[in-house]
Amino acid sequence: MTQSLHGDEADLIIRGGRIHTLDPSDAIVGALAVRDGVIIARGDDAESLDACAVIELDGRTVIPGINDAHLHAAWLGARWPHLFFSDPPPEEQPSGRLVSSAGERRTALRRAWALLAELGITSYTEPGIGPGEDDGETGCFGSDMLDTYLELHRERAQTSRVTLLRLFGTIDGESTLADFERGIRTPPPASDARWLAIPGVKIFADGIPPLATAWVDEPYADGTTGGLLTRGEPDALTAFRRMLELASARGMQIAVHATGDRSIAEFLSVLERRHGDHPTPAGPHYVVHGDLATTAQIARMGRIGAGFAVQPLIAAHTHSWAAVQLGEARLATAWPLAEMLTSNALTTVTSDSPIASPDWRLGLDASLALLTAAGIADDTQSRNRLLRSMTVEAARQDGASAWKGSLEVGRVADLTVLDEDPLTPGRDLATIGVARTIVDGRTVFTRD
Repeated sequence: MTQSLHGDEADLIIRGGRIHTLDPSDAIVGALAVRDGVIIARGDDAESLDACAVIELDGRTVIPGINDAHLHAAWLGARWPHLFFSDPPPEEQPSGRLVSSAGERRTALRRAWALLAELGITSYTEPGIGPGEDDGETGCFGSDMLDTYLELHRERAQTSRVTLLRLFGTIDGESTLADFERGIRTPPPASDARWLAIPGVKIFADGIPPLATAWVDEPYADGTTGGLLTRGEPDALTAFRRMLELASARGMQIAVHATGDRSIAEFLSVLERRHGDHPTPAGPHYVVHGDLATTAQIARMGRIGAGFAVQPLIAAHTHSWAAVQLGEARLATAWPLAEMLTSNALTTVTSDSPIASPDWRLGLDASLALLTAAGIADDTQSRNRLLRSMTVEAARQDGASAWKGSLEVGRVADLTVLDEDPLTPGRDLATIGVARTIVDGRTVFTRD
C-alpha cells in the first residue's frame, strides 16, 4: 500500500521490515517516511523520497508506540525497581516519603520516562495528581508533582506523551464533596495537549474485591458489601453522584476507580441520565479496573461511548486472593475481558504500575490467558485486538485518535520496533525484544 503527503524529502525513512499500521484496514507496509515528527508517506511512496536519515529494520517488526492508559509514572520512577507484585516481601519495600524536593521529583519522572522508552512505551495516562495528595505519604501525587510535570514539559524534556488526570481526594482513599467542588473550580494549567494533556479528573469510588472493599450487590463471604469512598452531605452516594454531575457539566473527562458492580452501576446511572446534556469531554468517560462489571453494564457502557481501563496482570496476581472473598462462582465471572473486547465499550489494557510491572508484554500475555480461559483462541485476530487496546483504543481514551495511535499519514511518528512480530500466535510476547522506540520521529531508546 502506498500513501503520502506532498513533498519530496523526509527527515527520516524507516524501511526493510514488517510495519503494522493498525489503521482501519490493518494495512501492513514496508516503509514509513517522517517529517517534523509526522508520518508523511507509507509504502512505495515513502521509499521514493530522499531522507536525511534512514533506519534499516533488517526484518524487524514495527507497531504503533505503546500507550499505557493507566500508569503512575511519578510513583513508578520514585520506587523503581520495586513493584508491589513480583517483588521483595513487604518489609523490603520502600515506604514513607519517596520524594521531597524538586530535584527528586524531576529525577523520578526522568527515571520513569527512560524506563518506559526502554519498554517501547510512548504515551501514558498519569491517573491522579493534585491537591488532595499535598500531604500524602509518598510525595508522588501532590500539586508539587504537577508543577514538576509542567516544568519538564515547558523545558521540552519529555520522551513520553502524558495525559494527566487531576485528583481532589486521596490516592486509594476518601474524597470530600467540598474539596472536589473547590478543586474543579480551578482551571488546569496551560500546556501543549500533544505532550501534556490535562482533560479531566480521577475519582475513587470504592476499594478492591480481595479486601472486600469494592462496593457490591452480593455480599462477600463475611456478609459485608463494601461501600463508597466519597464523603459529603447527606450521604456518600449523593456526594458521589454530585461529583460526577459537576465534572460532567464542565466538560471534563471522568475516570472512576470502580471495581464493584454496585459502584459501576451508580457511575453508569449518572452518565446515562446526563448523556447528551453536558459538553462533550476531550476523551470518553471510563471505569478504571471494572473487576466485577456485569454483561449488562458492559453493553450499557458501549451504548453511551464510555468504557474500561483494565489490568489483566493484576488479575493474574490477585486471582487466588480474591477467591477467598468472592467464592468460585463469582470469581468465574470476574475480570470479564473477553466480553469487554467483543463489545462496543472502549477497552484499554493497562498496567497500573508500580502495582504491577510496566512491561506491556507481560500485560498482554496475561490478557491472552484470560481470553483463552474464556474459550477464545490465541490467534492473529485476538492478538491484533489486544494490541489495539494499547495503541488505537488508548488514543481514543485520550481523545487523540485524530493524531496518534496508528501509523497513518498525518499521524505522529510514535512507534516501537520489535525483534519479531507480536501478532504471530503461539509464543509469549514477553520473549519479544524491544529494539528501538521513536517518539515524534526521534529515537528515545535503542538497544544498540
